[in-house]
Amino acid sequence: MINVLIHIGVLLAFPPLSLGLIRKTKAIVAGRVGPPLAQTYIDIAKLLTKGAVYSSTTTWLFTAGPIVSLAALLAAGLLVPIGSRAPLEFTGDVIVFVYLLALGRFFTMAAALDTGSSFEGMGASREATFSALAEPALLLGLATICVPIRALSLSGAFRAWTVGGQNLGYPATLAAAITLFIVLLAECSRIPFDDPTTHLELTMVHEVMVLDHGGPDLAFIVYGSALKLFILGSVIVHLFLPISVGANPVGATFLLLVGQSVLAVAVGLVESVTARLRLSRVPEILIGATVITALGLVALFYRGGP
Repeated sequence: MINVLIHIGVLLAFPPLSLGLIRKTKAIVAGRVGPPLAQTYIDIAKLLTKGAVYSSTTTWLFTAGPIVSLAALLAAGLLVPIGSRAPLEFTGDVIVFVYLLALGRFFTMAAALDTGSSFEGMGASREATFSALAEPALLLGLATICVPIRALSLSGAFRAWTVGGQNLGYPATLAAAITLFIVLLAECSRIPFDDPTTHLELTMVHEVMVLDHGGPDLAFIVYGSALKLFILGSVIVHLFLPISVGANPVGATFLLLVGQSVLAVAVGLVESVTARLRLSRVPEILIGATVITALGLVALFYRGGP
């Protein structure tokens, strides 16, 4: 029971801190003080106290979009081990995990299209294109984690990797880590795929889809963005840190949070030294990530099979 409470507490409390670390890192690199680490918490609390304005052209889809998206991400977070085994561990949860991310993305795009705005429709179209290219990379990256262990569960796979010391034993691990990091940047609308701070509507992808949202709806979207970053980051952290799933939950949770902090700083550094890609170049990067992971899987089977 204590493991479940720690998992839920960390999942609810810490994701906004990752966004704060990214902003602070970018500010330090640029020679600025930057916003406080708790700025995302402040923004969410402020938005929750405001009202929302709904256009007469919107339907229930517009209202349900942020809620369903956040609910799907919370459910996905219960499938990923944090300090201990995931509360909803079962055979095949890795497939459900990918589908939950897709469900949240679908309702975000549906809410954008429901406004009838050409700009939000443009953003939804771009999001659909990028996600269609990112999902194969995500599936192959997760397959690289599960195939050596013959497990269809994230908790089962990471538990076996830690016990057997196999997280560093397969060359495909590096390919999977690179691919998942690229997917994280794309799925979370980070540079070089998207700029979450831009105000140029013609270059927006994710932000243009949420232009008409406000108040609590926008708070759910901001928190959902932080939650997706934290969830995908947890998978990447497990690839490199010897987090013993099922062991001491407090120590494992602390180790994961340290890894999440390092990952957030890495994202901030990437955004500080790279520019946003042209939209025509994004498919090339995502397809390249898919090929990298596919080659990793081929190498995995070539050395004797899973």
